[in-house]
Parts: sequence; C-alpha cells; structure tokens
Amino acid sequence: MNRAIDFMLGSTMRWLLLALAVIFPLVTDNEYHIYVMALAFIWAIAVYGMNIITGYCGQLNLAHGGFFAIGAYVVAILTVDHGWPFWPAFAAAGLFGAVFGFVVGIVSLRLKEHYFAIFTLCVGYIIYLMIDKWEALTHGSLGIINIAPPEGFGLVDFTQTIPFYYLVLAFLALSIWLTRRISESLLGRTFRAIRISDDLAQSLGINLMRNKVLAFVISTVYAAAAGGLYAGVVRFIGPEEANFIHTFDMIAYLLVGGIGTLMGPLLGTLLVTWLTQAVQSLEEYRMIVFGPMLVLLVIFFPRGIVGSFLGWRGRRMARQAPRSARESRVEDAGKHRADTKEARHNA
Repeated sequence: MNRAIDFMLGSTMRWLLLALAVIFPLVTDNEYHIYVMALAFIWAIAVYGMNIITGYCGQLNLAHGGFFAIGAYVVAILTVDHGWPFWPAFAAAGLFGAVFGFVVGIVSLRLKEHYFAIFTLCVGYIIYLMIDKWEALTHGSLGIINIAPPEGFGLVDFTQTIPFYYLVLAFLALSIWLTRRISESLLGRTFRAIRISDDLAQSLGINLMRNKVLAFVISTVYAAAAGGLYAGVVRFIGPEEANFIHTFDMIAYLLVGGIGTLMGPLLGTLLVTWLTQAVQSLEEYRMIVFGPMLVLLVIFFPRGIVGSFLGWRGRRMARQAPRSARESRVEDAGKHRADTKEARHNA
C-alpha cells in the first residue's frame, strides 16, 4: 500500500499519465472518445487556473466559468466578425482575460471569505447577462458559428480530431508545468501563506493585495486560454457557455481530484468526465446514479483523490520519524560504547 501511494504521487506517475495520453488516440478507433478526451483536457486547463486562486491562495472564485466564456467569445468575435486568424485571436483572449481579471481582482479582493465569493458570483452573472443581451457584440442568444480553427501553417490540419487532441494535450502539459513551477517557487509559498491566514501573511511582510490580484490574474488567463481553445474545437458558442453550471462543474472536478494539489485538477476532471459519459445511456436516470457516485467519492476521499493520498503518506512519514530517531539514537549509543571500549583498550 505504501509503495502504491508513493508511486501515485511521484514523478513516475506523471510521466505514465503523459505516455497514456500520448498513445490514447493510437489505441482507440472511436473518434468520439478522442473528442471527449480533448474537451476534458480543455476543462482541466481551466481547472488548473481555479486551483491557483482557490487551491493555493484560498479565494473561492465563482466567476471562473465566466472568464472561460470571455476567452471563447474573444476568439469567436475576432475570428468571425473581424476576420482575425485564430492564433492572434487566441493571444488576445489571454490578454483580455488578464486585463479583465486585474480589474475584477482589484475590486473584489478587498473583500474577504464568503463576501468575495458572493461578489464573484455576481460578476459571473453580469458576464452571462452581457453575453446574452449585448446582441450587437455577442450575437445574443443566436450564438456565433463558423469560428476559425487553429491554423496548422500548412503542416497539420487542426480541424481533424486527432491533431487537435495533441494540440490541446500540449497546452495541458504546459499548464501543468507552469503550475508546478509556481507551486515550488517563492510565489507559490506566498500564496499558501495567504490561504492559511491573512494575518500570518502580513506578519511575514507579504503584500496581500498585490499577491491576491496576481493569483487572480494568473487564474483568469488559464480560464480565458481554455475558453479560446474550446471555441476553436467546437466552432460554435452561445450564452450557455457562461452558465453558472460550468463554474460549479469545475469546483466539483477540483474537489474530487484534490484541491491545492498538482495532479488533482487533471485526475478529477478526467474521472468526473468519464463517469458522466458512462451513465449517459441511462438518460433521465443518469443523475440518480451519478450523484451518489460523487457523494461516495467525497466520503471516502474527503480531501480529494490526490489530497487523501498525500494525507496518508504524511501520516505514514510521521509514524516513521520517531522510529527512525530511536534507531539513530541506538546506533549512536552503540558507536559511542564501541569507541569508549577501544579507547580503554588502547590505554
């Protein structure tokens, strides 16, 4: 059991997951499954953004799905209405997500705990209303069709499912790498100090407002980038992309996988996505089956899958530490007696 836990939390497991993701299109001839996996990867990118602001910094952002929709609509509007190629529009989506996130962060992060969550919930609703009602810009309830796909520059056709799958996988790998770099850096430790306590962070000389806004902006860039990729693959979006349900879906992914962990967002997103697909055939009864599944996951893994494994390993190491200390003291005492005996013999 202990070796299994170490394997699941180690770098070997991350490389194994990457290898499985790379070969997945090669071992299945079901294009729909490849498409579903690509969409799951896109949502995982957005969940990694939520993990930074909520998991590392401790601020529950209920407008995260709205920022996902903003990224999708920036790409859609620029490519369809203004004739931009996909990649410049994608870069603009990330930039717009950062600017909008900075503005919202400056205002909202002055609030604490549930007041911040309530404020972001209102922001998410405002984003939905703007998308639904501002017909001159967003086309309203009609949505936007024929969104330009990513250009392959004559080398690859990203309108095909498998090439787009590998494109999204590359962005997911980049997201995980960036998240790991942030987590292991001084910035990541600063975020975790803020999550523990604002007073603690201030006593350490941390600028609360600056670091909270930075975490918020990083998370919104993740969400907007994921939305841009989503628009490129589905090529049609409507106001439902800004629906609150997407934010709560991402919270579920994060809680199931393990909030504040590196691999939790990915595992949670993939597990919930494929559980949803597994019960699709039950039609109107699928939520009756799917709901208890999530409840059981939360009961048996209260800190999420990865978080629970981390807790088990921490408790195991805590039990081993006193034993190791005792063994070290016995060894030192034995060595001391041997040295004393040798000194007496030489005398």
